[in-house]
Amino acid sequence: MDGRTDLLHNMQNPPQVSTPVLVCSKLIMCALPIAQIAVGAVYLRDCPQQHYIPIYLVVLGAFALLLGVLSCLPCTREPQDGGQSALSTLSSVWNSLVSFFLFCWFIAGNVWIYSIYPANFNQMSSNTTYCNKTLYLFAFWTTTMVYMLLALCCCALICMCLCSKAGPHRQYNSDA
Repeated sequence: MDGRTDLLHNMQNPPQVSTPVLVCSKLIMCALPIAQIAVGAVYLRDCPQQHYIPIYLVVLGAFALLLGVLSCLPCTREPQDGGQSALSTLSSVWNSLVSFFLFCWFIAGNVWIYSIYPANFNQMSSNTTYCNKTLYLFAFWTTTMVYMLLALCCCALICMCLCSKAGPHRQYNSDA
């Protein structure tokens, strides 16, 4: 079987991920929000050029961490009987609202971060027109990283779509 057929089979029947892998991935995904909270809190008053940047980091990190932690709760999983419990529905609504808020907050953060690019890192030049270099670069690169990951995901989806349309569709045969 060639690599393209393997890719198509994995897209149609994704492999089940073990619990330890899920736990490790959740811990890794919680590291960035914790770092955002820490950096935003440490440099809370160190960006008079755009004082919303540290607040943006703290709020973004707190809500992203909250969303990550809440997704680990048992009520977020679908019941075995196929129906949906009231707690599961409430959890889905809450996750949707928090995700929408994070999207809007991310857009606002883009405005605050990119509007002062390039930021003035020289604190001695003027007391009100500087931004701490560590704070600004952390906010700038974590925000830019989201766009890079989005572009990577889009490229992967385009490649998967092109691979699935190229050539005849073959059924995966596990006996072969």
